[in-house]
Parts: sequence; C-alpha cells; structure tokens
Amino acid sequence: MTSTPEHEVAVEDGGHLAGVPDEFQRLWTPHRMAYIQAGPEVLREDCPFCEAPKHPDPERLIVARGETAYVLLNLFPYNSGHLLVCPYRHIATYDQATSEEVAEIGALTQTGMRVLREVSNCDGFNLGMNQGAVAGAGVDAHLHQHIVPRWTSDANFFPIIAKTKALPQLLGEVREAVAHAWPR
Repeated sequence: MTSTPEHEVAVEDGGHLAGVPDEFQRLWTPHRMAYIQAGPEVLREDCPFCEAPKHPDPERLIVARGETAYVLLNLFPYNSGHLLVCPYRHIATYDQATSEEVAEIGALTQTGMRVLREVSNCDGFNLGMNQGAVAGAGVDAHLHQHIVPRWTSDANFFPIIAKTKALPQLLGEVREAVAHAWPR
C-alpha cells in the first residue's frame, strides 16, 4: 500500500497483487448491480412509467415532457442514449392508444432521433415496441417505444460472448446532454 494523507484513499500497487497480468481490459460497471440483484424478474409494486412523471426530471431520467407522452432514458440501456417514449396513461398495447397519444409518441420519437443525432453523432437507430412479456417487454403493462442509437463501429463481441454492453457515458451525463439539446 502506498502512504497517503488521511483525507485520501490508499491505492494498492497492482504489481504486488496476486494474478498474472494479461491483455484483457476490465470493464467496471457497479451501477448494474441494482439490476443484477433484482434477479430475472424485477419486482415492482408500482409501474415505473406511471411513477416517473411524479418526480423531478433528473431523478427519473426524463428528458422531455409532452401533453400525452414523455421521453426518458432507459435505466438499463442497450446503448448510451437509449430513450423510451411513454404515454402518461397506463395502457399495455399500441392499439389501446388514442390518436393523440399515437401522434405525440411519433412526434417525440422523431425529435428524439434528431436530438440523438446532434448530441451523439449516431449513424442509425433501432426503433421498437415489445408488446407483452412473450414479446420481450420488460415492463409489459405500460406501453413504451424504444429509440436505440447505433453507430457503425458499435458492433462488438461483448453482448454475444459476455452478455455485457460497454457504455461510454454515465446516465446522468447522457440525460443532461439530451435534455439540454431538446427543443423547447
């Protein structure tokens, strides 16, 4: 251990630790522990998409609010900037949405794509709605559309081999950039 003043944390010298140095990089993602500890089925008493609008925007990662729908960052994103567009109303499927909700979800999706292009220089998007648990919806009781930014160079082996996604930015930083760039 190196000697440090009282107000600093001691850092161990890696040269004296057990193990053999190798060519692997280590990806430390402690924020994922909340997701891992929740297990395969995240138990929720309240719908997270009904709860989010009741709180301050930064606290719940909301980047924009409309009349019938709002936009927030996905807490467990596929890529940095992964947005969700949700109606305020608690409905499960797209066919239950009113024409006003459909129009605003579409408009917010278009704006989200423009903003993500501006702040992250992405090359494309995956857009989609998983309707029902059987279709892969993590929150199947509340309709939400995914906007996943993609880059030509973002394909790698992490998701395939290690079920891991390398995210280059923290959620708070992404939320601030997207919310700041969102047209008023």
